[in-house]
Amino acid sequence: MTGPAEAAQERDPGLQPERTRLAWRRTTLACTVVAVLAAKQAVHDGTGPAGLIAAALCLLVWLGFLRVAHHRIRTLGGAPRPAPMPVRAALTATLCTIALAAFAVAIVV
Repeated sequence: MTGPAEAAQERDPGLQPERTRLAWRRTTLACTVVAVLAAKQAVHDGTGPAGLIAAALCLLVWLGFLRVAHHRIRTLGGAPRPAPMPVRAALTATLCTIALAAFAVAIVV
């Protein structure tokens, strides 16, 4: 008979880490599309200095999100039981997503 400690070590994660890794990649792709479209809008439609600043901030936030996402994707792929996402990384990803949306809206308006 196996005890709780042995059962935890024999845990089969199934496809959960792979699904989470794919979700991070989809989110990264969506953020990339938003950043590229915001930059295109700012450059080609002549939004003025405020639009160019918003586009630059949008790209900066996008790079921050890429860093957090890349680190999480590597963490998920490295261990059979990945560590939970640190609160700081989760807050950074959330703030980057909100800021990216806000800067994109600022460019359009």
